[in-house]
Amino acid sequence: MPGDRLTQQDRRKIADGLADGLTYAEIARRLKRPTSTVTREVMRNGGPGAYRADQAQSAADRRVHRRRTTTPAGARGDADAYGRDQQTVREVADQLTVLLVQAGIPQMMAKVLAALYTTDSGSLTSAELVQRLQVSPASISKAVGYLEAQELIRRERDPRRRAERYVIDDNVWYQAMVASARANALLADTARQSARTLGPTTPAGVRLENMSQFLTRVGDDLVRSAVHWRQIYATPQTSEHGKPDAVDPDLLGPIRGLQTP
Repeated sequence: MPGDRLTQQDRRKIADGLADGLTYAEIARRLKRPTSTVTREVMRNGGPGAYRADQAQSAADRRVHRRRTTTPAGARGDADAYGRDQQTVREVADQLTVLLVQAGIPQMMAKVLAALYTTDSGSLTSAELVQRLQVSPASISKAVGYLEAQELIRRERDPRRRAERYVIDDNVWYQAMVASARANALLADTARQSARTLGPTTPAGVRLENMSQFLTRVGDDLVRSAVHWRQIYATPQTSEHGKPDAVDPDLLGPIRGLQTP
């Protein structure tokens, strides 16, 4: 039944479907499950080329055992302030983790990011992340360092606990896109200079100049679009006069930096 845990028979059908070259959606229809359930199951167990039903079942049994032994009895199945079962919240975080890993984010970093996204406060301390993910403080520290470098999270001081909180806010993907555009702008500039050094009319020079133009134009379009949609969808910041603040003109800085000289 959709929503229930996968059985060993379900996992064998998934393995058979993968062997037959079926898509996740086709396998999901046969099982009468959401496609996301099949995608998450396969990706957390080695991917389509390495998925084994018996190994996946053993891994699932270990996860259930670990939850029973590490989760306080009174906390299991408790609803949060919005009436959501904690198991449901964990499953959403797991699914988001799988997709972030597919997007290229390392697994532990993806787990931390997913944990922050599925927390209503949008922030957690290192100790809370350790407890939530059942990993070592060192693992959290490494993941946080990576996510900060990518401008996906930021730190805040929690004066009540005298500890740092790691925060994800509404601007996170805007900031990440701008950071990516800046990196591509540097690459475009290097390619442009290299084209001039090697000779703009040589095959290598033409190739590098085309690369520079592509990265410059696409980066420009990306940042313009990010600024535009950020203004539409981001939560307005209210000024002391009770009116929405004007858009910060510095937001347009990355665009100017990507213009072709």
